[in-house]
Amino acid sequence: MSSAEFFSTLRTDVSKAPTKSLLVFVHGFNVGFQDAARRTAQMAYDLGFKGIPVFFSWPSQDQLVSYMADEQAIVDTEPHLLQFLRDVLKQSGADNIYLIAHSMGTRGLTHALMALAQTDVKEVRRIKEVILAAPDIGAIEFNEQIAPALRTLGAPITLYASSNDRALAASKRLHGGARAGESGEHLIVTNGIETVDASDTDTDLIGHSYYGDRRSVLADMWYLINGQLPAAKRCCLQGKPSQDAPKYWVFVK
Repeated sequence: MSSAEFFSTLRTDVSKAPTKSLLVFVHGFNVGFQDAARRTAQMAYDLGFKGIPVFFSWPSQDQLVSYMADEQAIVDTEPHLLQFLRDVLKQSGADNIYLIAHSMGTRGLTHALMALAQTDVKEVRRIKEVILAAPDIGAIEFNEQIAPALRTLGAPITLYASSNDRALAASKRLHGGARAGESGEHLIVTNGIETVDASDTDTDLIGHSYYGDRRSVLADMWYLINGQLPAAKRCCLQGKPSQDAPKYWVFVK
C-alpha cells in the first residue's frame, strides 16, 4: 500500500473501533516481519486492546549471528520511524496512542520520541503510555541523555527490566557496559519513569503467560493500558525503596 492508502485505511479502522485508540509496537533484534506481526496480534489479543494494533517493522536480519548488522539497521531506521510516528500522530485520527518497544527496538523509539518532544509538542499529548521492555540501550546513555529528554514528552513511561535476560547479558559483554534493561545493581531508577523489575516473573513478550499468571508482564500491561493506572495502583506490584531515587516496583510473589 502507498502511505496515503495506509493512513486512509487506518483512519477508517480507528473511527470504527470501540475506542479511538492505537497500539504501536516496535520489535527488537532478530525478529522478522512475520514474527513481528504475530507478536503484535498476540499482545493486542492478550491485552484486550479495544483499538487498532499496528507495528513498525525495521529490517532486522532475523538471525542470531547478525547482531552488528541489526545495530546498524536500527540506526538507519531512526529517521523513517520518526516520520512514521509523526504521520501516525497527524493522520491516524487516534485520540489515544500507546507505544511499546522491545530490546533493540527501544533505541529507535526513544530517539524518535526525543525528537518529537521538541518538534510536535501538541501532537505528542495524545501519547498515553510509552512501554520500554528490556531496552538494549547503554545504561549511561539512557540515564544521561534519553531519560531527561523523554521526561519532556509528558507521557507516562514504564521500563521493564530483568536480571535473568541472557540476551542483555550478552549485549553487556559485547558493549563493555551495563544495559538499561538490566536489574540488580544497574537497575535504572529515575524521576519520570516507572521501573518494574520483572526478574521473578515470565517476561516473554509473546504473551502466552498472560492466561496462566496474572503477575506476568502482560497482565501488568493490561492494567497499565486498559486502566491507565500508575504502578502504585496496579495489581500485584510492590514498591521498593532505592537510594537517592524514586521507588521501583517488583511483582508480588
